[in-house]
Amino acid sequence: MKKALYLLDSSAYDLIYGPEERADIARMVDVYASPQTAQTITENPGVLTDAEILFSGWGMPPLDAAFLRAAPNLKLVLYGSGSIRYFVTDESWSKGVQVVSAYAANAIPVVEYTLSTILLSLKRFWFFTQEVRRVKNFPPRTPVAGCYGSTVGLISLGMIGQMVAERLRGYEMKVIAYDPFVLPETAAALGVELVELDEIFRRSDVVSLHTPWLKETEGMITRAHLESMRPDSTFINSARGAVVREEEMIAVLQQRPDLYAVLDVTYPEPPVHDSPLYTLPNVILSPHTAGAMSNECRRMGRLVVDELRRYLLGQPLQWSISKERSAVLA
Repeated sequence: MKKALYLLDSSAYDLIYGPEERADIARMVDVYASPQTAQTITENPGVLTDAEILFSGWGMPPLDAAFLRAAPNLKLVLYGSGSIRYFVTDESWSKGVQVVSAYAANAIPVVEYTLSTILLSLKRFWFFTQEVRRVKNFPPRTPVAGCYGSTVGLISLGMIGQMVAERLRGYEMKVIAYDPFVLPETAAALGVELVELDEIFRRSDVVSLHTPWLKETEGMITRAHLESMRPDSTFINSARGAVVREEEMIAVLQQRPDLYAVLDVTYPEPPVHDSPLYTLPNVILSPHTAGAMSNECRRMGRLVVDELRRYLLGQPLQWSISKERSAVLA
C-alpha cells in the first residue's frame, strides 16, 4: 500500500475527514503516522520521508524547497478545501507534485448561499426585517422586484457563477452576466445574456459578484458601478472583498440608503474596527460563511476520497489543478 499522511490544522482534520472518510482512506493507503500539522513537521520533518500522498486542508504549509527535501517521495497532495495558491510553489510544480483541490465541493454551499440571498433580496427582506425592528410594528408595504420578471446580474461565470445561473433557471426571471472569457454558446446553454459590466449594474435588481481575486481584478467594482444601480436594488459579494473598491462602495451606500449590500467578504477581513460596514443600516455583514461550514466540510472530504480511488486505479483525476488553473482559484 502507498504511504500517506494527514497534514493540516487539527480543527480542519476533524471537520473535513469524518469517521467514514477516514475509514475509506485507511482501506486504500497506509496512513503510517498520526495526523500532522505545520508545527509538528517543523519539529520532526523526518515524518515526511516516506509520504507519497498527503491529505490536507486548511493549515497546509508551503511546498517550498525545504519541505520537498523532507518529502522526497511526495507525488500527490489531496487538498480538502478551496484555493491552493498559498501553499503551491514553483518548486512543487517543477517537481511534478500533483495537487487536487476540493473547490468544487466547497462551491456547493456558496451557490446555496447565493441563491437564497438573491431570492430574499428580491423581496427586500433585509429592509423589511430591519423596519419591523425599528418601528416595532409592521411597516407599510412598498414595491419589491420579486422573482417574476426581475433581472439578476452575475459577475463572472466560473464554476460558482454557472451553478448559480443553472439554479436560477427555475425562476421566471431574466439572468444577465458579465464574463469576457465565456463563450456565447456557453452562456446560451445556461439561458444567460452576456452584457458589459456597466450594464449589469444599470439593469439588475440584484447583482451577485463571483470574480476571483487576481491582480487584474483588484478594485474592478467601482463607485460608478454602484451609483448606477437601480432603486432598491441589492449588491451581493461572496467572492473576495478586494475585487471591490471598498471606500467607494461605502460612500455610495451612505448616499443611497435604498441600496443594500450583502457582504460575506471584505478587504481587509474582518473590516477595521471603526469601519462603517459595521453600522450602516443598509449593509448585511457576515463573517465569510458562504463556503463550507460544519457538516458541509465532509463533502470536501468525500471528494478527496473519490479522487484517491481514481489515483490508485490509475484513472484521470477529476479535480487535479494545473499551475495555470491555480492562479484563478482565489
